[in-house]
Amino acid sequence: MAQQHPHYVGFWRRFLAFLIDSLVILPLLIAITMGLYRHSGDWLAMLMAGAENFWMNYGLPAAFTLLFWLIKSATPGKMLVGAVIVDAETLQPPTPWQLLIRYLSYYISGLLLFLGFIWIALDSRKQGWHDKLAGTVVIDRRR
Repeated sequence: MAQQHPHYVGFWRRFLAFLIDSLVILPLLIAITMGLYRHSGDWLAMLMAGAENFWMNYGLPAAFTLLFWLIKSATPGKMLVGAVIVDAETLQPPTPWQLLIRYLSYYISGLLLFLGFIWIALDSRKQGWHDKLAGTVVIDRRR
């Protein structure tokens, strides 16, 4: 029986997934920030105060993303576009360490004008730098 090759998910579908994820988490971050700074009468100051909070800007988005990756191998955006993160060699769910490396490597992919993300459009396996560093690929789960 012939082995079926995966269909890698490209740049634009992954970008759409990112936009969806942003629309999911942004209202959550705003609600938490408003709850934390509700004692202030100035709504703008309340929202801006969250920009100074490391955990709101980095911790919560990281927890959101990693939790979804661990449970579903995809964020809500990836699920909506039919994509899933897998180990590049086995096409099985990645290990927690791979997922942590992948998340931390987002910062490397963002360096130099987001070239590590743009690389997805240029790579034969549609891997960004974060995928290459973690040993993952994003494939179409429907195929």
